Amino acid sequence: MSVLDRIVDATREDVARRREAVPLAELEGRLAAPRDDRPFREALTRTGVSLIAEHKRRSPSAGEIRAGASVADIVSAYERGGAAALSILTEGPHFGGSLDDLREARSASVLPILRKDFVVDAYQVYESAVAGADAILLIVAALDDDDLAALHREALGLDLDVLVEVHSEDELDRALEIADPDVIGINNRDLVDFTVDVERTYELLSDVPAGKTVVSESGFHTRDQLDDLERVGVDAVLVGESLMRAPDPELACRELAGADGDPEAY
Repeated sequence: MSVLDRIVDATREDVARRREAVPLAELEGRLAAPRDDRPFREALTRTGVSLIAEHKRRSPSAGEIRAGASVADIVSAYERGGAAALSILTEGPHFGGSLDDLREARSASVLPILRKDFVVDAYQVYESAVAGADAILLIVAALDDDDLAALHREALGLDLDVLVEVHSEDELDRALEIADPDVIGINNRDLVDFTVDVERTYELLSDVPAGKTVVSESGFHTRDQLDDLERVGVDAVLVGESLMRAPDPELACRELAGADGDPEAY
């Protein structure tokens, strides 16, 4: 069983427990409350490569990343550093995240927020909207065709943007045929063995139809790398671990965002 399979199985068990504690009908009732509109896709289409800065507590491959850091402090630093949007990793057993992290980020920042998790059930879509997410992640490798179509449709119905993530040409073809997403994420990390190859973005980009918003994920650490992505037409990049490990996340974010360490640039 791959790491992805184990995470998906654990996620399904967690969702079942949460659904028992808080029924779906209760979540639906909470959606009646108004919330700020923070369009996620729109934030990624400004001039240049937009930076999605991620809060990530740990990972199966890297272990604990930044012990003792508060979500509010980190996302506030990202916002000051020029990030266009936030990614909050909410998966618990393997990554140490939670929906509380997302709620804290929502209170601390005005940036649009992606809920980064292994969404496999409609219950999670409703959770995301109630907790304050502006977008969710759907990983093609973790979903069959029916679930991918249904979850994508459910999210759009709740006014959530959807980042549909692919790792291969076959997955890209499936995503385009089944969901025809507006926002496509190309993850350079293999979710079977967790190796990273940034060339994956360049290899798949030519097969993405015009008009799609493209996000490259994993493996980027320098402004030069982002400049290369901008030259080939990538709209945004998602960076987590290198920002979380930086001695000064605000400065690291500003340098990646292209402000050259100048706080007045944003």
